[in-house]
Amino acid sequence: MDKIHVTLPDGNVLDIEQGASPLDVAADISSGLARMAVAARFNDKLIDMTVPLTENGSLEILTEKSPDALEVLRHSSAHLMAQAVQRIFPETKVTIGPVIEDGFYYDFDRDTPFTPEDLEKIEGEMKNIAKEKLEIHREEVSREAALDMFEKMGEGYKVEIIGELPAGETISCYRQGEWVDLCRGPHLPNTSFIKAFKLLTIAGAYWRGDEKNTMLQRIYGTAFFKKAQLEEYLQMLEEAKKRDHRRLGKDLELFAFEEKVGGGFVFWYPKGVTVRKQIEDYLYNELIKRGYQWVISPHLARSELWKTSGHYDFYRENMYSLFIDEEEYIVKPMNCPFHVMIYKNKRRSYRELPIKYAENGTVYRYEKSGALHGMLRVRGFTQDDAHIICTPEQVHDEIERLIDLALDIYKVFGFEKYKFELSVRDSQNKQKYAGTDGEWEMAEDSLIQALTKKGIEFERMEGEAVFYGPKIDVKLYDCLGRKWQATTIQFDFNLPRRFGMSYVASDGAEHTPFMIHRAIFGSWERFFGMLVEQYAGAFPLWLAPVQVAIIPITDENVPYARMVSDKLMAAGMRVSIDDRSEKMGYKIREAQLQKVPYMLVVGKKEAENNTVSVRVRGKGDEGAVKIDEFVQMAEALIESKSLDLA
Repeated sequence: MDKIHVTLPDGNVLDIEQGASPLDVAADISSGLARMAVAARFNDKLIDMTVPLTENGSLEILTEKSPDALEVLRHSSAHLMAQAVQRIFPETKVTIGPVIEDGFYYDFDRDTPFTPEDLEKIEGEMKNIAKEKLEIHREEVSREAALDMFEKMGEGYKVEIIGELPAGETISCYRQGEWVDLCRGPHLPNTSFIKAFKLLTIAGAYWRGDEKNTMLQRIYGTAFFKKAQLEEYLQMLEEAKKRDHRRLGKDLELFAFEEKVGGGFVFWYPKGVTVRKQIEDYLYNELIKRGYQWVISPHLARSELWKTSGHYDFYRENMYSLFIDEEEYIVKPMNCPFHVMIYKNKRRSYRELPIKYAENGTVYRYEKSGALHGMLRVRGFTQDDAHIICTPEQVHDEIERLIDLALDIYKVFGFEKYKFELSVRDSQNKQKYAGTDGEWEMAEDSLIQALTKKGIEFERMEGEAVFYGPKIDVKLYDCLGRKWQATTIQFDFNLPRRFGMSYVASDGAEHTPFMIHRAIFGSWERFFGMLVEQYAGAFPLWLAPVQVAIIPITDENVPYARMVSDKLMAAGMRVSIDDRSEKMGYKIREAQLQKVPYMLVVGKKEAENNTVSVRVRGKGDEGAVKIDEFVQMAEALIESKSLDLA
């Protein structure tokens, strides 16, 4: 039999029989490796341990310690769940069951809704199947055989998927015991590898995400190789529930949604506006220091503007429109064309560039109702938007300045961990992108040079650029390790040409400028929801809607409490007085529930000594201090934007 050469990660080259599997290779290396192997990577493609190797290549045997192993485990766990569902509820039809960032889900078509009790039954059956140690076999079948098999099984969704596969594509199924599913794989060798898993929630989902299609039932779950890892994750989920911005937004009277108004439109309550205003003021001043000019643009524009920009053709399904005097107007989904119009109001010289327009612009985009999620996914939101219009020679410096701005702001809000992604065009399909090869190379090089100069590691995302230019995306990690989309720095070769933007260069000729779109927070709504969860509603002093709660012990102490309040308010602090005829312990508890940073208890003794008795959120009683000392301490914390309370 012919030999082939496989190169292992350590550089060793093995001569093996053509048709041998990764499992055979693992067994030759050691019996322990063969027992622990969950999948393999051959020539950068994940494969099953039993796939025959027919050509030379690089081979890596994956164990549970390998980064990609968790994805294989969760994929097989989704199949395990679907098998358990159909064992218990055989009338159920299966659709798709992919891996997601923190687990997996499977969508089912079933007339009767699943209940929490059903999830317990399904989990129990999953454990039974795992103990059966069913081998998971890959089978490659013809299109005709696949269609025939799934038609006989009554699995119409699988039939639909097969019918849409390109001609000539390999069709594979995976079988474990009596159960079979259409799937590309790869999967674990057998079901006994699946030991630590949990089914989490039930949700509705339309088939293929289309509201016109059947409503399915989606069961979410997660899986890990170790029970301790699962328990740690479940603890994190419990903590995340406590931090849920939707619950805290209601409890702390920050924001709300109203059914009569419709989904995806936020009502900012006074306390929420207070927090937002502190952030807006901070950002306003930071951008003024960096040479930005603030603008305000309309909420509507004739459809002709959006046809010129290209949004009418490429973004139409996400836009709201209305007719005024029989002419179509668009509710703006973004601010870019308006900033272009401001730039074009007069002839520009290279000496004016870069021009930086900033706007807290409210935009409206259609989102399917099932995609709406608190403040994180809405239909009306305000972007901290800005557009930098510059010459090609200025691009490098401007990108560096934007990265510095983002990093400075993350530090202020306590985000110390982040991930940078560089989204570039699909090199195999260049024709769908605006701009020349030279422009794309220059733009990508500018982004890479800036990231490299700052010592920032990044992941290159091939084919993830939008059609008008490459971009940097930043994901922030919160205190629970969850990832949030934040900053975007986006090149644009498209709008300057479409709108005929120009500047007079030093040679006296008209040239087309470059445009950089950027948002640091992304949207006020999403960033606010993210902050609520990051701080669990306990905002640092400079952001807290109420910074100090003054609690008089008796009604006789109310005048002194008001005097203290006047002094604090004169220093610019946000103060409340709880002068209700309630017990002091009750009033302290109420202030704690509202997560007020400082509680100042005042009674006869404090009035006589011109002091306040200080209670600190999360710390308790700190004793009595002079009023002026407290003011100085609080002012210092606010001025420094400290994340901690003294």
